[in-house]
Amino acid sequence: MTQEKPEPTKKEHKSLFIGIPKETAYQENRVSLTPEAVGLLVNNGHEIMIEAGAGERSNFGDNEYSEAGARICYDPKQIFKADIILKVEPLTNEEMEWLEPGKTLFSAMQVGNQTPEYLKALINKKITAIGFEYIEDKVGGMPVVRAMSEIAGSTVMLIAAEYLSSVNRGMGIILGGITGVPPTKVVIIGAGTVGEYAARTAIGLGAEIEVYDNQIYKLRRIKHALGQQVFTSAIDTVRLGRSLESADVVIGAVRAEKGRNKIVVTDDMVSRMKQDSVIVDVSIDQGGCFETSRITTHDDPIYRKHGVLHYCVPNIASRVARTATEAFSNIFTPILLRMGDLGGVDDMIFTNPWFMKGVYAYRGSLTNKHLAQRFNLRYRDLELLITARF
Repeated sequence: MTQEKPEPTKKEHKSLFIGIPKETAYQENRVSLTPEAVGLLVNNGHEIMIEAGAGERSNFGDNEYSEAGARICYDPKQIFKADIILKVEPLTNEEMEWLEPGKTLFSAMQVGNQTPEYLKALINKKITAIGFEYIEDKVGGMPVVRAMSEIAGSTVMLIAAEYLSSVNRGMGIILGGITGVPPTKVVIIGAGTVGEYAARTAIGLGAEIEVYDNQIYKLRRIKHALGQQVFTSAIDTVRLGRSLESADVVIGAVRAEKGRNKIVVTDDMVSRMKQDSVIVDVSIDQGGCFETSRITTHDDPIYRKHGVLHYCVPNIASRVARTATEAFSNIFTPILLRMGDLGGVDDMIFTNPWFMKGVYAYRGSLTNKHLAQRFNLRYRDLELLITARF
């Protein structure tokens, strides 16, 4: 027989204890919250503890966080005694040792880049872990991924303009054009968020653009988003090869849904490009879409191959760390406030289907047989990972 459904009782507001450690990953300049966001959380009854110097590389001083109401901590181990650890990069092995069972980790997970030993150690910690790159919003979008993609797309054209200049031994041309001088030609491979914002910036500077993607709906969407007629095409090796020969700047913005990216531009195609033209491979963190691509760093960002300048830094958003931090704060602050209103992390996860989708986004990759074999994990352990209950 049909049973009566008990009416859920609303929990009282819960004060969250949030710890923000200083990022130790190489060339990671971002921090998860701005002082303004910290002030808002503190005014709503939450406690924030931040490691000294955590915001320096984003141009946020310790005094700004202190005046906003945060406690400044000089011992990194103490940060991990907080109930919620909020950071940008995945835990390091040393940080994992400091993390206590029953805590909540809110950070990037980058599951595909982790070793089996790392994941098993995380499972044994018995924590609640939320990978923010998988979190969805109420309309099905991924706010963190989109925000970082918008930043990367806007920044790549500024990078290209920098390396086209004579100061950096480039072609010595302006990105765009002036009266009487033909505009530069920009080829964008990939019509996602990065491609869209790269196209917006290039058009704003007066450049001639061409956009390539194998998904017609993406090409249709980007034309609609840009609000003007631009050249779009499916990725055809012959047509793309001819276009690259006359391109001044080529942006690689192809994202693989699973695994490593496919090579779209071969070594031979690069060899026929203009001397001193610029390639920016935004997809290098997934292996890159140019056969000639290899990972570089912010300290040594470029190299030449066949006379073509390559920029292949995987963490482009870290170039503009303050903007990226503000983007993080715009996403994380409402989530943390909502957690407090609902009574904690568990209530946030299980009472918001849109948020739960983000937590369950591990299902798409971790139940993959190949990944399961690679990690040598039992299905019981996979289920623990899927539910984000390590």
